[in-house]
Amino acid sequence: MNEGEEGAGQEVGSNEGARNSLAGWWIPSMFCPMILASQCWTVPKPSTSYLRRKGCTLTTCRGPVAPAIYVLLSRLFRSQDPTQLGEVAQSLGLSDEEYQAFLVYAAAFYANMGNYKSFGDTKFVPNLPKEKLKQLVWASQAFADHPKEMEVLWGRCAERMFSLEPTQKHLGLCGQGTSTYFSANCTTQDAKLAQDFLDSENISAYNTRLFKTKVDDKVNYEVRLASVLSDDSQLDADMSAKIKCFEFGGCFFTVTRGDYSPLLEKVVENLKKAQRHAANPTQAEMLSHYIASFTQGSIVAHKEGSRCWIRDKGPIVESYIGFIESYRDPYGSRGEFEGFVAVVNKAMSAKFARLVAAAERLLEELPWPRAFEKDTFLKPDFTSLDVLTFAGSGIPAGINIPNYDDIRQTDGFKNVSLGNVLAVAYSTQKEKLTFLAEEDKDLYIQWKGPSFEVQVGLHELLGHGSGKLFVQDDSGAFNFDHEAVINPETGEQIRSWYRGGETWDSKFSNVASSYEECRAECVGLYLCLNKEVLGIFELEGEDAEDVIYINWLNMVRAGLLALEFYTPESGTWRQAHMQARFVILRVLLEAGGGLVSLQHTTGRDGKPDAVVSLDRSKITTIGKPALEHFLRKLQVLKSTADVAGGRTLYETYSAVTDEEPQRFLSLRKTVLLRKEERKLFVQANTRLEGKDVALVQYESSAAGLIKSFRDRFREDAEVLEKYLLEMAQADAHFWES
Repeated sequence: MNEGEEGAGQEVGSNEGARNSLAGWWIPSMFCPMILASQCWTVPKPSTSYLRRKGCTLTTCRGPVAPAIYVLLSRLFRSQDPTQLGEVAQSLGLSDEEYQAFLVYAAAFYANMGNYKSFGDTKFVPNLPKEKLKQLVWASQAFADHPKEMEVLWGRCAERMFSLEPTQKHLGLCGQGTSTYFSANCTTQDAKLAQDFLDSENISAYNTRLFKTKVDDKVNYEVRLASVLSDDSQLDADMSAKIKCFEFGGCFFTVTRGDYSPLLEKVVENLKKAQRHAANPTQAEMLSHYIASFTQGSIVAHKEGSRCWIRDKGPIVESYIGFIESYRDPYGSRGEFEGFVAVVNKAMSAKFARLVAAAERLLEELPWPRAFEKDTFLKPDFTSLDVLTFAGSGIPAGINIPNYDDIRQTDGFKNVSLGNVLAVAYSTQKEKLTFLAEEDKDLYIQWKGPSFEVQVGLHELLGHGSGKLFVQDDSGAFNFDHEAVINPETGEQIRSWYRGGETWDSKFSNVASSYEECRAECVGLYLCLNKEVLGIFELEGEDAEDVIYINWLNMVRAGLLALEFYTPESGTWRQAHMQARFVILRVLLEAGGGLVSLQHTTGRDGKPDAVVSLDRSKITTIGKPALEHFLRKLQVLKSTADVAGGRTLYETYSAVTDEEPQRFLSLRKTVLLRKEERKLFVQANTRLEGKDVALVQYESSAAGLIKSFRDRFREDAEVLEKYLLEMAQADAHFWES
């Protein structure tokens, strides 16, 4: 493993099954299977597999050759399971460690939906010599069955699979990294110009990619929408004004569709099957809108499906699907395709229902004027779910969706806490617990789970669910009294707001995701001090005080651990949540008064170490006022679309230097030296046995994760591999040097 890098956090091997009610397909550039389910099964806790440090060398990229790597792995493991292929490796003289390194690489690839980490956006490469892996491929049954095809596959992906070229180490735009959301020649300036164009035509970036070409010194951009239909026939009312050529900013923009057409056709085919199993008319209508969205390439249709999803209160089986999270777009606007299916945990959901019931009172506790809060709090569903499958490049602990600002302001949203993920992901062994004083460790282990449960609930419901965006629509109407509302930070009238098609993501672009995660985390810390909140989670007296302490301690420790995800060479952060936690650590350190201390130490092994401490007696006297002031600033700048002010504030606290007293750059080296192995989740599959649905579980290992992924596409593997290779080859010229 290269110094400074490791496996992605919160990584999950997704799974699908149960024909006609659960279907999964693969989108290569976003690398996310598409799924939907409509039946209920008993769901176990996911098992976990740990990446050993020697398992794979992890650096910083995710890339254009990922489809070829996927097909190579798929064919190897379809022909021989990990045990059988291991016997081949042994016969070739590969050591057990070398073969295990290959299995870990394959498992990490599946878990991250590509060769870039989902949590950190950095590249990982196999930790065995390229020639030895080539030997194994050549000796495999897959090669014996189709030698020419396997040789071509290897030729497509081998060099770049192992490459550590600087521009291939990270996800990023031209000169900073690589991204299949953009052609390789797209710079930050190109991304900004394209966003301005999209805003001017009220086109969402969520389901688009951008390709730049030059003809006779004239710059041309293709904005390509993901859809089944690939020409300008059969345009619905929403799309008819968008699929054409525009002149903007001295350049030509051509909006086309048909990206990932054959895979989305599979999605639509299975959504139509799922409609037959809809539990109610609202679910059936929701699926109709999803079908229209993926067929036409229409985000407007997906919004309508999302409105139906919000209205579908209290389903036993919960699911969502589409281009959702924008973390992996270097510019912060394009969504990764994902979906999940989960079963409601009724006992924990009852606690969240009580939190929802108290939400309007709790919102009044937040440190901004009433005018900066939504006019009406639209009470959402808030459920604890046990995940059956989470199909994406990573699995979160909680979700607040949909991400469409206009829907969140007027229709509401849903909150989801993924209980069986929390139970496994945040379990901690004392001997692996770093950067805490010995006297804190037992208490930390005892209360980390319950405290994080509280934090997730507050983060999702009252963090992402709070706050108003000030908007002037296309007709000129304001959603706030622009003559009367006063900015509490300046004492003056509001001078800026969102206009027309502008959104939070489009205005704040690559800082938006982390900024919003920071705001939500701050809300969680701030409101966990409220006794009513703790009572909802059945915490009282000393237990309640311990949960508050551990929640705040966990946040400052996470801020230190976040340094792993900072890249000194480019001065950039690679993970939105971790940047947010570092910012909070900086805010609490700045509060002074001995609230938080961060010490460089030497460990028992004689190597550099560190200890982060929190004075629990000063949380309410020093910590709360500091957080209150910072949180109000975050909300005011967000509400008023003050991009310059918001960026200045957030980037100031995000800066990583080696100045005294903290010396964060030096601490980063210590964090990398002491980092834990990260978990990969092995999820179950389902299959029909007659009329019954059986749950298929796998061993907690890299081999188990590989088997889980292999079984997912048992019937469709060959056709999906064909589609992947054809689409990747058609676009390869956009990334060829």
